[in-house]
Amino acid sequence: MHSITDLLAQIAHRPWELPKGNWKYYQEWNNALFIHWAVPPEALQHYLPENLPLDTFEGKAYVSLVAFTMQKIRPRQLPAVAYISDFHEINLRTYIDRDGKKGVYFLSMEAEKSLSVWIAKSMSGLPYEKALMFRDEKSYTSKNAKRDFELDAVFEIKETVATKTDLDRWLTERYSLYLDEKNSLYRYEVHHKEWEIKHVEVKNLNLKYKIGDLDFSKQKPDLMHYSDGVKVLAWGREKLK
Repeated sequence: MHSITDLLAQIAHRPWELPKGNWKYYQEWNNALFIHWAVPPEALQHYLPENLPLDTFEGKAYVSLVAFTMQKIRPRQLPAVAYISDFHEINLRTYIDRDGKKGVYFLSMEAEKSLSVWIAKSMSGLPYEKALMFRDEKSYTSKNAKRDFELDAVFEIKETVATKTDLDRWLTERYSLYLDEKNSLYRYEVHHKEWEIKHVEVKNLNLKYKIGDLDFSKQKPDLMHYSDGVKVLAWGREKLK
């Protein structure tokens, strides 16, 4: 519990105070590759639920593909069980600003293990789907036949970003996520230390991701990051009016 006490004590970087009450889940988002595209806000807004205002940076909306490994996810009072708790994940997300709480909204979510997908979907309501995924230190591949989504990335991790730009922080420092389920909107709040990001050189990038008319396979990424990861605490969901 010492590391969790330490985690809860580090709050200076947060844009708002910690949620009230006890956290419900612990998890780690490790070895994360971030691929970001700038998109016109009007091209994206109609793929979002009503009452979720799109957040923009200098007039541009962004969509990010985040390919990482989820590890040690567990409820507060229970231990992690690696067979269920550890799995590769890819999410495609955009950025929301509602009630002054900047967060993310998932356009798609994929995970490597069928059982983990079922449990995560049942417990959180998040739109997880099964995909075939493989990764090592320098590559990440995924295939989701149902959605015709694919990722094939080969990359080299470089030095730590010494001075983050405002856009770096805007894209990574998000402490809530938004979910629409059964005609209701919810917010989950999370806490972690500030992301330490690294430069990444991409040796090969082939992907097939499309949301409506937005086809990311035909659009060169505007920015990429890599991070060794963060330890995360998550609170229960709050229904929004």
